[in-house]
Amino acid sequence: MAEADDRVLARSTNRGFGRVLVAVYGLFALAATARSGFQIAAKFHEAPVAYLLSAFAAVVYLVATVSLARRDAASRRVATVAISIEMVGVITVGAVSELFSKAFPHATVWTGFGSGYGFVPLVLPFVGLWWLRHTR
Repeated sequence: MAEADDRVLARSTNRGFGRVLVAVYGLFALAATARSGFQIAAKFHEAPVAYLLSAFAAVVYLVATVSLARRDAASRRVATVAISIEMVGVITVGAVSELFSKAFPHATVWTGFGSGYGFVPLVLPFVGLWWLRHTR
């Protein structure tokens, strides 16, 4: 039984570097939620698409945070899906915001490939997927 518990801990996504990853995702979940909440409440009419994208990013970060923090196989699958959606989102929104800047009069978390956040939103999904594979 102890050996099985050791395997679970060794493969856990929330141990070692995983704790840092969970903390970073948690920070981004908090930041994106606060940003989008304010934007939607105070000035939604100015850029509804951008602000809804920020809210969507917040949900993705929140789901990734919770699922990375848990130890079960279902959470690992949810984390993989959430982080994959994050990767597609940041690349798509980043590319569209660069090619059609007038479509994004106000920034989102993923605008300019996350340039407003030091490009961490661009790097984070690659690191997250690598960690999930590494701990598989």
